[in-house]
Amino acid sequence: MTDRLTVSGIAVSPDHYIDGRRVESDGKFDLFSPIDRSPLGRISEGTPEQVDQAIAAAQRAFPAWAALSAEERRDHLYRFADEIKARGDAFCTLESTDAGVLLSRMRHGVVPRAMLNLTFFVDHALTLQDRPIETPQATHRVRHDPAGVVAIITPWNAPLMLTTWKLGPALAAGNTVIVKPPEWAPLTCSLLADAADAAGLPPGVLNIVQGTGSVTGAALVSDPRLARISFTGSVPTAKWIAQAAGANLVPCSFELGGKSPFIVLEDADLDGAAATGALMYRNATQVCLAGTRFLVHERIAEDFVERMRGYVENLRIGDPREETTEVGPIIHPRQIEKVKGYVARAAEAGAEVLWGGAPHPAGELYYEPTMLTNVAQDSEIVQSEVFGPVLTLQTFSSDDQAIELANDVDYGLGGVCYGEAAHATAVADRVRTGFIWINSFGIRDLAAPFGGCKRSGIGREGGDWSFEFFCDIKDVVLPKKPFQASFSQR
Repeated sequence: MTDRLTVSGIAVSPDHYIDGRRVESDGKFDLFSPIDRSPLGRISEGTPEQVDQAIAAAQRAFPAWAALSAEERRDHLYRFADEIKARGDAFCTLESTDAGVLLSRMRHGVVPRAMLNLTFFVDHALTLQDRPIETPQATHRVRHDPAGVVAIITPWNAPLMLTTWKLGPALAAGNTVIVKPPEWAPLTCSLLADAADAAGLPPGVLNIVQGTGSVTGAALVSDPRLARISFTGSVPTAKWIAQAAGANLVPCSFELGGKSPFIVLEDADLDGAAATGALMYRNATQVCLAGTRFLVHERIAEDFVERMRGYVENLRIGDPREETTEVGPIIHPRQIEKVKGYVARAAEAGAEVLWGGAPHPAGELYYEPTMLTNVAQDSEIVQSEVFGPVLTLQTFSSDDQAIELANDVDYGLGGVCYGEAAHATAVADRVRTGFIWINSFGIRDLAAPFGGCKRSGIGREGGDWSFEFFCDIKDVVLPKKPFQASFSQR
């Protein structure tokens, strides 16, 4: 076992967590902070052999974990949540340093949500037991049985929140889990293993294997022993996972990002819309549900732009570990080069820069909040997910045109619509997307469905929808009168 790393004063293991113990790899990869490119340490890179060990451990642990009652699993996951709370400051500092996530967002949003991801779903599991359906002929008891060994693969923009968002229902349902953390930001998942261990989660119930997608991820998703794969990330990676999983008929859940519209109708509260619009730059717009395509009625476009400009100019850009910072760094040199490339190609195609459009002096991986206009609907900058602080603005003259522009992309994750409530609702109902906020942004509840249509993914997470994926649904049928066999029955 490798000695623990010390990152911003936090001790964290660089090794895997398999069958209740730390496991070191001979192969390592270097990890750097996006804040200042300072080295954080060398991380164990999972081999196919270690993936095999993790799956075998999860298989061994599954019968006993699945046999527990929902109430017994509830006790385990409540202790797990308590251990996350006990390490709350460490999670905040570590993910801010490792992934560049705003410390304020971690403290006030992510850590409380990570705890709730465990407690909500295990409480919800109690409501799913033996749901009856009464018919004249029989009583149908609908059971949500655990599926088996689950693989969870999470992205670098929100490692703790998205891992626990999937882990909560998977464990609450009675499955055992292998987590493959993001290569560029694995440390909070490692600390999560410490919390699980301290909570007394049985060995093999939760396993964490770090590494690259091409080696560790490939070995994981192609294994026929998996019962489910839950992935959040890019469309190309999802296609690759689906192909590997399809060979073994392993069901997959995909949340694949978006290119969401932010619609501002003529009767909108412009100041409210502009203030919310500036929020799209939080976390350097490395947020899949951000509204990145602004569609603004032509009559109010000039006024809206000036109002939003005022809010953007006051955004505090810098070290995400400072409480007042509102825009932090981009995660990795490869990612900032992608962002620069999108902006350069858009400019070559005739896009006008309303603000931003260049690297920011805060550091190597910082980019100015940017708004581009005079962009064609079929252009790359409108159609492709940038995953950086670059937004576009187009105008429309009618609701029909706004809806046409909103729907004319391959993605359909989220959206925002500002306007008089009834008017905005009527427009929102016609936008093809998994969810849409009216005169607001970011309101979420774990009981509600989350997911997208078109290339934004397959399936929904939240409430019953999470359990429908992580469970095998079984109908136990008890007839109400003596059964007589007949060849006409089916």
